Amino acid sequence: MADLFPAGEAETTGIADQALSARLAEAAAAGRPLRIKLGIDPTGSDIHLGHSILFRKLRAFQEAGHTAVLIIGDFTARIGDPTGKSSTRVQLSPEQVEANATTYLQQLGQGQDPERALLDFETPGRLEVRRNSEWLAGLDLPQVIELLATGTVGQMLAKDDFAKRYGSGTPIVLHEFLYPLLQGYDSVRIQADVELGGTDQKFNVAMGRDLQRHFGQRPQFGLLLPILPGLDGVQKMSKSLDNTVGLGDDPLSMYSKLEKVPDAVVDDYLTLLTDLDLAAMPANPRERQKAMALEVTRARHGLVAALQAQADAASLVGGAAGAGAADAEVPEASLAAVNFPAKAFYLLAAVGVCASSSEARRQIQGGGVRLDGQKLDDPNHEFATATELDGKVLQLGKKTFRRLIG
Repeated sequence: MADLFPAGEAETTGIADQALSARLAEAAAAGRPLRIKLGIDPTGSDIHLGHSILFRKLRAFQEAGHTAVLIIGDFTARIGDPTGKSSTRVQLSPEQVEANATTYLQQLGQGQDPERALLDFETPGRLEVRRNSEWLAGLDLPQVIELLATGTVGQMLAKDDFAKRYGSGTPIVLHEFLYPLLQGYDSVRIQADVELGGTDQKFNVAMGRDLQRHFGQRPQFGLLLPILPGLDGVQKMSKSLDNTVGLGDDPLSMYSKLEKVPDAVVDDYLTLLTDLDLAAMPANPRERQKAMALEVTRARHGLVAALQAQADAASLVGGAAGAGAADAEVPEASLAAVNFPAKAFYLLAAVGVCASSSEARRQIQGGGVRLDGQKLDDPNHEFATATELDGKVLQLGKKTFRRLIG
C-alpha cells in the first residue's frame, strides 16, 4: 500500500469515519461486508501486470469476506481518463468499448480456471460486475449540472495533468472535466466503502468522497497502491511505452520478458506481483530475476507451463544455433497470409512479430533477429516459399519467439 486516506485513528481523532479499522470493525459487528470499488475503463484490449496489482488487492478483500464491486467504465471509456495524458484522448465507440470489456473479463478469470483467476468469479456475494452506463447514460441535463456544481475550475486545474496542459497552452476540452466527476458519481451509485486505485488516481478517488458527502453518504476510503515500473525499469508499465507484460501473454513470452527485468526493479516485481518472501530469495541477481519470472509465470499459467517456459527460454537464447528449437514449446505464427516470395522485413511484419515493415528493417539491421538461432542481417533476404520456413523459430531479441507454421 502506498497511501490510505483518510488515515486517522478513531482513538485520536474521535471520528470513527476517519479510520478504516473502525469501519471494518463496525461492518464485522453488523455482519455486513464492505463494498470495495475498483473501476477499469476498457480503452484497450489487454490488461498488463501493472494493472494486476489492483486486482490482487481486490482479491484479498474478497478472500477476507468483502464484496468486490468491479465497475466496467463502458461510459467513461468513451471520454477517457485524462490522468497521465498530455493531450485529449481519442473517444471510442460503444462497440469498441464493449469488445474490450469482454476481453478484460476473460483475462481477469471469467469462465477460466478459478485457481489462476485474478478475481473470484465463483463464490456467491464476493463479486459484482457493473457497467457505469447503467446510471451515467441516463443522466439528464439538470443532473449533469448538479454534478458540475460540486466542483470548481480551480479544483480541476489543481489536478497535475490539467495544470501542465493549461500552463503549456495545450487545449483542455470541457468534457474532460466531467471525467473525475463521473467516476466519483460511480462511488455514489454503488455506495462504496473503499475505492482502490494507483497513486496517480488520488484526485479521482477523492472526488468520489466529495460526491458521496454531497449526496448524503458516508465518504469512502481511498486505498492507493504503487505503480509497477515497466520492463525498462524506469517508466511506469504502459502499453503506449511498449514496456508491458500482458496477462494474455503465452508462458514463454511472459517468462522471457520477466527474466530480463533490470536488477533495480526485481524486488518491486517480487513485492507487488507475488507473495514470496524477499528474504528467502536468492541473493545472486540473476537467480533472483529467474525466481521472480518463474513465480509470476506460474501464478498465471501453472507450474508445469512455467517450468517448461524457463527451460525453453534457456535453450532458445543460450544454446547453440538452432539448439532446442525443435522441441521447445513456442507460440505459433501462421504463414498463410504471407505472399511468397517474401523479403525478411516483410515477413516479420506479416506474421506480427514487428508492428511495421520499417520497424522490422530496424530490428534486422540492429542484429536483433534470428531464425532457428542464425542471425538474419539482411532485411532484403528473400524466402521463396513457406516450406523453407515451416517449423522454424523466429526470434526477436531475447523476449519474443514464434514458430512459423506453413
